[in-house]
Amino acid sequence: MKVITPVDEKTVTTAIIERGAKALLDLVKSDVIIAGAGPSGLTAARYLAKGGLKTFVVERRLSFGGGIGGGGMLMPRIVVQSPSHEVLQEVGVRLDPYSKGVWVVDVAESIAKLATGAIDAGAGILLGVTVDDLVVKRSRVCGAVLQWSAVNISGLHVDPLAVESRAVVDCTGHDAEVIAIASRKNPDLKISVPGERSMDAVTAERRTVKCTGEVAPGLWVAGMAAAAVGQGPRMGPIFGGMLLSGRKVAEEIIKSLHR
Repeated sequence: MKVITPVDEKTVTTAIIERGAKALLDLVKSDVIIAGAGPSGLTAARYLAKGGLKTFVVERRLSFGGGIGGGGMLMPRIVVQSPSHEVLQEVGVRLDPYSKGVWVVDVAESIAKLATGAIDAGAGILLGVTVDDLVVKRSRVCGAVLQWSAVNISGLHVDPLAVESRAVVDCTGHDAEVIAIASRKNPDLKISVPGERSMDAVTAERRTVKCTGEVAPGLWVAGMAAAAVGQGPRMGPIFGGMLLSGRKVAEEIIKSLHR
């Protein structure tokens, strides 16, 4: 058995501060900031990074996966359908056939491989960080204002820091938190969050993808946030629309930023 390398406390602290600060500095200016590390956010991050754009995902919790984690009423499985299954195939998720064009997939495996896929493609993921506000200049979103989630939870008054980006994507889920902030503080952007309708899985899957896109200059929406902005229904534990929404928003941003 090999002897473990002795490391003192000073070295541990210094290494974390040095490398952690370097990682945060890399976040200061990027192409795309995605708020939310759920299925649409992780999918978008992977395609954006593969498309050559410097991409960071900020997630307010200390874990990723969003709504996938709860499965359907805490059952450890979710459902996807054609053609969304292609997104999971690309990152190596095993598909369990259920009926024609419908598959059941493992919750933990889906979360892990979507996150790994985004990271391996070159996207950064920062946990425990909330998009507290946006940087808006001349009616265009050109960055995000970030705060540690622990600060917000504690109720302390601590000024946040801003980062610059060419696009910000709201993948925060049912409440569309980033767009709600933009709507409240910037009436000139002429956007709103009317909220989602009651469940209709078939309509919801289509409408979530349809409502995905740019809602104001520099501000984009995907996933359940798109349903909230476009008044689409909720769909429950079927995640095909979320995956396709993440892919669609990435493809549209790549086209927009590469013009």
